[in-house]
Amino acid sequence: MEQDKHQGWELATFAGGCFWCMVQPFDELPGIHSIVSGYTGGHTEHPTYAEVGTETTGHYEAVQIAFDPDVFPYERLLDIYWQLIDPTDAGGQFMDRGNSYRTAIFVHSGKQRAKAEASKQELAASGRFRGNIVTEILPAGPFYLAEDEHQDYYKTHRYDYNLYHEGSGRGTFAEKYWRRKQDDAALRKRLTRLQYEVTQHGADEPPYENAYWNNEHEGIYVDVVNGDPLFCSRDQFDAGTGLPAFTRPIHEGFLRRKADLRSGKARTALYGRLSGSYLGHLFHDGPPPAGQHYQVNSAALRFVPREELEGEGYGKYTELFEGERGE
Repeated sequence: MEQDKHQGWELATFAGGCFWCMVQPFDELPGIHSIVSGYTGGHTEHPTYAEVGTETTGHYEAVQIAFDPDVFPYERLLDIYWQLIDPTDAGGQFMDRGNSYRTAIFVHSGKQRAKAEASKQELAASGRFRGNIVTEILPAGPFYLAEDEHQDYYKTHRYDYNLYHEGSGRGTFAEKYWRRKQDDAALRKRLTRLQYEVTQHGADEPPYENAYWNNEHEGIYVDVVNGDPLFCSRDQFDAGTGLPAFTRPIHEGFLRRKADLRSGKARTALYGRLSGSYLGHLFHDGPPPAGQHYQVNSAALRFVPREELEGEGYGKYTELFEGERGE
């Protein structure tokens, strides 16, 4: 994979233990053009999975991501990366032991190094972990693709992957260290009571008694918890429900769909993919051509007016208001 193959794209390379578990969290996010599994950081050329497993080649199992930093910044990739690993473990990751399963961030530029160092220092200062942060930041070198059977493993070997991931302890670790009581307390302090109940407990606002159901200003709606850009005012329509309604999201990759049986009938609930916040529901009674109706609670959103996009770091999305908003 070549860094300059597409103008503006960058590479990010992360070692986080078994590479099977390092693809899905990044896959299909906005601005992620590809993600591959492979081997890097060693002293032999074109190693195989079996050779790396002998712990004699010096390679790490890693993933390499081609991404557009204007859509999904490197700092956001780092945020996700830290939540996937145990950065205090110098001997491997979870049930996988050995040097090939160590963690490392392989940087492709001075800017990436500065951002990675700052991110590591911030994590260390947060007090989230008791041990030292031992994840190394290393210069990127040759990256050798893993065999086909290891690419997109979570898709091609779904049962085996789920069984492995569940038994590895990775998910339990993330739940313990990234879903702490103090994190919830900080969120309660930052959000209003209604925002908290909607986003964290799945409450729904009453129709016509919410902030944005009839908003006519131009701008975008972002996730109230983490600021991800979710919807554009140009895609908003009056569905007659008294709640904000949209024909489509800005990026489908920032949303997650889940089955919802709470009302006694099957519905599709919408959540922020990275924030985990409950947003609303997806219906199929919207206007043509797609017929989609994203019904979202105002309390799950924050509106950023068009004229303030640049100042708030959403300058890229001013292009949504230039010309026709194509399908």
